[in-house]
Amino acid sequence: MKSRNSLIRLKRFQVDEKRRQVMQIEMMIAEFERMASELDEQILAEQKRSGITDVAHFAYPTFAKAAMGRRDNLIGSANDLRGQLDAAQAALSEAVEEVRSGRRRAGCARRSGVAPLLPRQLIRTVGGFFIAPDRFWAGMLRWRVRRFLWDALV
Repeated sequence: MKSRNSLIRLKRFQVDEKRRQVMQIEMMIAEFERMASELDEQILAEQKRSGITDVAHFAYPTFAKAAMGRRDNLIGSANDLRGQLDAAQAALSEAVEEVRSGRRRAGCARRSGVAPLLPRQLIRTVGGFFIAPDRFWAGMLRWRVRRFLWDALV
């Protein structure tokens, strides 16, 4: 029971980690696109200021040329990150399915007769009914039996 819970916690942690990676990649793509659009605005402002829009012109501003190179690099990096994003989303969906299938398998184990452990010294059966020595343990026993039955039905 403990090892299953720790395994489920580990899988949930892995899913959370993959979600963080996907979010981080999405944020980087958005940041690169924002920076590229700012560079576009700066390029247009520089072209307007100089009055030259032809890149092949000998007097074309060097700042605009450098900004165009940076913008192209940012767009290329964003496109590369989109490929990484697809891979990260696929890994996330696999991890989510692993967690879901692990829960289903845990549910099957519960239905197959693996019951939560009850302290044997506190429980006696008389004619199929559970009897506990005092009120607290009787309440605990009722709760555990209800939980077991609920898990078996679900």
